[in-house]
Amino acid sequence: MSRAPAQLPLGVGLRDDATFANFYPGPSATLVACLKHQLEESGEPFLYLWGGDGVGRSHLLQAACHAASDQDRRALYLPLEELGHFPPLMLEEVERLDLVAIDDLDKVVGRKRWEEALFHAFNRLRDDGRRLIVAASAPPRQLAVTLPDLASRLTWGMTFQVPGLDDQGRLEALRLRAGGRGMELPDEVARYILHRGPRRLEALFEVLETLDRASLSAQRKLTIPFVKQALGW
Repeated sequence: MSRAPAQLPLGVGLRDDATFANFYPGPSATLVACLKHQLEESGEPFLYLWGGDGVGRSHLLQAACHAASDQDRRALYLPLEELGHFPPLMLEEVERLDLVAIDDLDKVVGRKRWEEALFHAFNRLRDDGRRLIVAASAPPRQLAVTLPDLASRLTWGMTFQVPGLDDQGRLEALRLRAGGRGMELPDEVARYILHRGPRRLEALFEVLETLDRASLSAQRKLTIPFVKQALGW
């Protein structure tokens, strides 16, 4: 009797807005270019991204998965902050996929079962010529990995730091996100939001979403007085 095909592992759904078009690269332009070309024959098989909270690591991993899907490739996004409390069964047969994006690696470091499963998954992906992206809060050599073979695997590919944006970069990112929503965001209003709003970029984008809804509801353009009124600033 023939064996039934194994079911592909399930990841977490991608955010619709987590695309390359919606990401201001700033100092990460080289990294973004590598991610965009990773699925090509000359692409880098393994990319490791690291950086602090709110710099866009998760956005980039999901954007790579969106881009793979747009090319009719099979991609899987695994945020271990959400999935790490489960057994690592979702890593079984990931080599059947074209791209695997593992986020929040540091959340499972030091756990024997997870480290062994990751080590074997990395090997299978490499042997089958698949593509892998890993993201964590620190560079590979600073993670407290207890399995030496896994620690070695993490240094195989290209490593990129994803730095935070300066104020000008945050302003450009805000403008890019507003443009993607079809919003008219005057320069003085953008600078006011940046000055008065939260520091974290993700929280700034939430402010922009709130203003978009308020502007559409009131049928008013974005001005500083309207922003103050809509946000209670």
